[in-house]
Amino acid sequence: MGNSADTTSGYRVRCVAGHLGRACATLQHPQSNVIILMASDRPFRVRFAPSPTGYFHVGGARTALYNAIVAKQAGGVFVLRIEDTDAERNRQEWTDGIISALAWIGIAPGTYEGPHFQSEYAAEHAVAADRLFAEGKAYYCDCSQEVVRARVGENKGYDGHCRTRELDAAPGRPLRFKVPRPGSTTVVDLIRGEPVFDHDIIEDFILLRGNGSVMFLLANVVDDISMNISHVIRAEEHLPNSPKQQLLWEALGHEPPIWAHVPLLVNEKRQKLSKRRDPVALEMYRGQGYLADAMKNYLMLLGWSPPGDAEIVPWSDIERDFSLAAVNSSPAFFDVKKLRSFNADYIRALSHDQFVSECQPWLIGPDAPWSSEQFDPKAFDRMADQVQTRVEVLGDVPSMVEFLFTEVTPAEADWDKVMKGPAVEMLDGVIGAYESCVWQAETLKAELEAVGATIGLKPGKAQAPARLAVTGRSVGPPLYESLEVLGRERTLGRLRAARARL
Repeated sequence: MGNSADTTSGYRVRCVAGHLGRACATLQHPQSNVIILMASDRPFRVRFAPSPTGYFHVGGARTALYNAIVAKQAGGVFVLRIEDTDAERNRQEWTDGIISALAWIGIAPGTYEGPHFQSEYAAEHAVAADRLFAEGKAYYCDCSQEVVRARVGENKGYDGHCRTRELDAAPGRPLRFKVPRPGSTTVVDLIRGEPVFDHDIIEDFILLRGNGSVMFLLANVVDDISMNISHVIRAEEHLPNSPKQQLLWEALGHEPPIWAHVPLLVNEKRQKLSKRRDPVALEMYRGQGYLADAMKNYLMLLGWSPPGDAEIVPWSDIERDFSLAAVNSSPAFFDVKKLRSFNADYIRALSHDQFVSECQPWLIGPDAPWSSEQFDPKAFDRMADQVQTRVEVLGDVPSMVEFLFTEVTPAEADWDKVMKGPAVEMLDGVIGAYESCVWQAETLKAELEAVGATIGLKPGKAQAPARLAVTGRSVGPPLYESLEVLGRERTLGRLRAARARL
């Protein structure tokens, strides 16, 4: 053990013996058990590097949160890099979506360095490729895929046929990295320990395509080197790339980063979440009315558990207690039902004013099911407490209060089910009682139940015709509070219209 010193982030740095031949240190926070392995003589810098080729994946959101929290814990820097070199699939709207989605979960511009764009580093990519070729660490190859398959068979990697042929660059010739043989590479991973990869099972992988464009492996490493990244925290699917990229770091004369490969997210069938098959777009959940705080809390539980028994915990506690070393390497089930339950709990915890404020995007604007002239904010404010306890996502709010702001038309199936038997007697009796009674929820309840009692109906059955007539639905917020807010004139108008239809 060597010396120790305090950092501005509150962590205490302790130098430790060389780890796999590398001088390392650990950071330990004085108020928790969080320990972060550090590379030697390098500032703490992490990056999140999404590709702008589609909607923002919930797995990417979790990885971004992991990176942001660890950077904050260590007093380091979080870098956002947009890997935009896939010209055929990249679109500006996807880049804008990434930045907007990150801001929604609390990673807003100003909290990170960037965004940087991979396309801006094309010159560095070319220089690195030329250097590897000039130093004999890479070579050009003129073997087509068909030729390789004919030589080694189907489903087998490249056999290194051109390693010693000394070919120069030419159109159609990819540049391959010369994997050192024999040998092995040990990856220091904060989640998966120290997996060892035998070089005999790593083919001489391509760095530049035959058209000269750079491959992901090289571009990713060069960008990380250029940005002085110390820790790479990313999805498990990239683990097989780690030994290749580590070899590139070393071939380019740099100490590799410390890795952390977070577990896969799977669906209820334990299949990897797929954009084509599963609801994975973060923007979709935001649009349905999930709260950002609920989503953040839930995502952090996919592979990690906070101390104690509670799962819903303050974000400040998560930031303090989260540790990559405590992340489980097993796949994590992205349970939409549990997320929805989480969101409902977060909605219940809002104050009245917070709930009303959070609902505004669904109440006002082009997506609202009524015009701005029809919407009455005072009426919604009076109903808000009743609605808050009955919705799981904010997108369900409009259907709960639509009867206040628009005319209602009950569905035929509901009408046929409810408006039969004693419905005529109920509507006649309620209309008579409501024409002159005190217009308060308690009185409205007592009058309706009294009518029901005279014809032998229990309260639940008695109120069904009135509810359907007035709200257009067979379920919803408490009936009598709803009638009080709707008012006598509109309530009676709807009750009479329903009676006339019968």
